[in-house]
Amino acid sequence: MKTAKGNVIIRIAEILGHRFVEFVRYAGGLTVLMGQTLFWIPMPPMRRRQILEQMSKIGVDSLPIVSLISLFTGMVLALQSAYQMKMFSAEMYIASLVAFSMTRELGPVLTALIVAGRVGASITAELGTMKVTEQIDALETLATNPIKYLVVPRFLALIIMLPLLTVYSDIIGVMGGYVVGVYKLGISHAMYMKNTWNPLKYKDIFTGIVKSFFFGVITCIVACYEGMAAEGGAEGVGRATTTSVVISFILIIASDCFFTALFYFVAK
Repeated sequence: MKTAKGNVIIRIAEILGHRFVEFVRYAGGLTVLMGQTLFWIPMPPMRRRQILEQMSKIGVDSLPIVSLISLFTGMVLALQSAYQMKMFSAEMYIASLVAFSMTRELGPVLTALIVAGRVGASITAELGTMKVTEQIDALETLATNPIKYLVVPRFLALIIMLPLLTVYSDIIGVMGGYVVGVYKLGISHAMYMKNTWNPLKYKDIFTGIVKSFFFGVITCIVACYEGMAAEGGAEGVGRATTTSVVISFILIIASDCFFTALFYFVAK
């Protein structure tokens, strides 16, 4: 009996140890890729055309889905808050609630999740396909650094376009709340706009932009790492794409919690 229990404990310890080693290995891989990316950013050539192409794919092509989700998010926020606010005759504060929610949390987080799901998956699949078909090895044989050629343009495009998409998402979300507040709840235009902009501070908008910058870093590094580590043919590419999206989502939510605590409870 004691032997059986001892074997179970040893097995559990082995599993936990293996998981911990895998976690450290994965974190180390992401850190190394991040360091290599930062090293190669200032190195010539800049490959401006590739960066602009990636900015178009990441930013411009994401506008329709970001617009729809942000608009309906703002509308739902206004409708849900109106249901509760009416009990206290406080409908005038709906505008402030929508504005704070979009700029501080929902704008940056929802936009990052959309981009991670849409763009992050695309980056992983593209680089994963290049890896399993040995195109990345071919780049190295041609004396072209894969980090400089493949990762840096996507990295720069993401950290530029995601904050811009976040600002756009904030505006569209506030517009969604405006539509519900003015045309459904009967709040006057002047009152809604006053209660939207007056309570907002630069800190509320700035923190959302800072968050989105780091969300872009997370999305790019995880997607590129998974893509360049893919193996096992088409099945391996699919597995890497799924892993990339899941890990990006987890890290985005976890970092959002960290930055919220930092900005509003530590650095007041």
